[in-house]
Formats: sequence, C-alpha cells, structure tokens
Amino acid sequence: MKQKIKSSSMMIFQLVRSLHTSPVYRAAESSLLAKLRKKTGYTIANCKKALEMHNNDSEKAEAWLNDQAQAMGWAKATKLAGRKALQGLVAVKFDKNYGALVELNCETDFVAKNEKFQKMLEDATLACYKFAHTNLKSKGPITKMELDSEQLGNLSSDGGKKLSEVLALFIGSVGENAILRRAECWKANSNDVKITAYTHPAPLTAGDYSSGKYGALLAYKQPNDIEDIGKQICQHIVGCAPKKIGDKEKDKPVENSDDETCLIFQEYLLDPSYTVEEVLKKNKVEILDYVRYSCGEALEENMPGVEKQPLDTVQTLQ
Repeated sequence: MKQKIKSSSMMIFQLVRSLHTSPVYRAAESSLLAKLRKKTGYTIANCKKALEMHNNDSEKAEAWLNDQAQAMGWAKATKLAGRKALQGLVAVKFDKNYGALVELNCETDFVAKNEKFQKMLEDATLACYKFAHTNLKSKGPITKMELDSEQLGNLSSDGGKKLSEVLALFIGSVGENAILRRAECWKANSNDVKITAYTHPAPLTAGDYSSGKYGALLAYKQPNDIEDIGKQICQHIVGCAPKKIGDKEKDKPVENSDDETCLIFQEYLLDPSYTVEEVLKKNKVEILDYVRYSCGEALEENMPGVEKQPLDTVQTLQ
C-alpha cells in the first residue's frame, strides 16, 4: 500500500515538473517576463525574481518592483543629493490663457536623453499646467506663481503619485542625481491678454508642449485683427536673453548693441534691421511680462515680481 502511495506521489511530481518545464509553460513564463520588463523598465533579473516571488502574478510583481525601486530611489536620492546636477531640460506647456515652464536637472546629458527622464519632465509640466488651471486666483492682468524644488515635488502626476516619488523611482533606476529644480505657472485674467511659450532647440509638438535647453513664457496684448507675433517675440527672448523689458523714459540703449540687455532696445532676432521696440510698435504689441529659463543657470535669490505660495497650501491643492 505504501509503495502504491509513493509511486502515485512520484507520478504527480513528475507530471507537475513536466508541465513547468514544457515549452508551452516556458513560453508563457517568458511572455510574462517580457511584458513586465517592458512595462516597468526594470532589469530582467529583478523582474524574474518578482514573478517567482509572486507565483507569476504580474500585478503583484509590478507592485513589489515599484516598492523596491522607490525604497532604493529614496536611499540613492539621499546619497546622491550633494552631487551637482546642471544638465537636463526645460519644458513648456501652454494655451492662450495658461502656461507652465519647468526645469528638470540631472548630472549628464546622456541621462537627459533617457525616455524616462523626458516622460518625467512631461508629467511635471502637465502637473504645473493643470495647477495653473485649477489653483491660480485672478490678480491683475496675469497671475504668476513660481514653485521651488520642494513645492514642485509635492504636485501630483497623472498616475496619482507625487512628483517627488516619481523622481525617486527614476533616481533608483539610473543611479544618478536628478532634481525637480523650479517651475512657473501663469494664468491670463482677461480676454485681451495672451500667453505663449517657446523652447530651443526642440520645436513645439501636439498640444503645445516642447522641451529644450532654453525656454520662455510670454504674456502680451495684441489686437486680434493683426497677425499674431507672440511666438516670434518669445523666440527672440529665448535667443537673445534680455534681462528686462526696458523703459524708454528710464533706460538708454548701450553703445554696443551686442551688449544690450533691455528687450526693447535689442536688435530683433528675426530681422536685425529693426529693434524689438520698432517691431512691437508696428504690430501693436504690448509686452506685460516674460520669464526665461536656461538649463543649469545660476539663480538669483528672491526674484521680484513673483507670487510665492506657502508650501502647505500647495500640498493641499493637487
């Protein structure tokens, strides 16, 4: 009797083993592994370990991988926090009435070309764009708010996670420091005020989102019956880096036009035979404000003219 039981057990064991080592089972297991790796971006070894630990339940395996990556990311973020991160990209997203400008930094230009890095930047820019739609109150012709690194990290991505958590996952996967450095959120408060944006060198994509090494937001007025030149003026701001708009009553042009920092006195980028002031006058444009980012540039402390919202308020408005 014992011999029969033992024999039956061996047969069951051999049957299970043959199923698990059959070409069909191996193909299914390989497909799960490939899908999990493609979806998460984690290494084959880690994905395989996750599937083995959770009996090939891909959802549980993915959750475990994310938990592990986030824990590793926070640890790496803390360890790498002191390392300089001056490479990266700036991005814009805007429509006629709202605009967002975001800078995301990393240590190397190689990482800045990483698809995950670019996706994280796009998510951060979209979060700021939505924030401008839902949380900026009317105040003057335009409402502006600058977000610092901590405030930006407390906004939520489309997936529901805080941007700081998404950043930690990224740091855990690349092993390089990265910083959500700063952002601008703008809202036009009347129909005669327009917002536009521009980045260089990347052209605008569908939905008026783009990224590059340089970027700018511009708020202006121009009659609707005249060809809109807002994008061209914004392109000039990105290319010529004026320090301020300038005032004819208070400011004077410098002797060497190449050293000019007042926007209105600069030679117009698209046609140097005109000054920006002449172009604005010809096209009946009134510039209200602008902001320009150059990736990795040194920042001035306590920049004037920007509404700073307390961190605890930002945390509740996501």
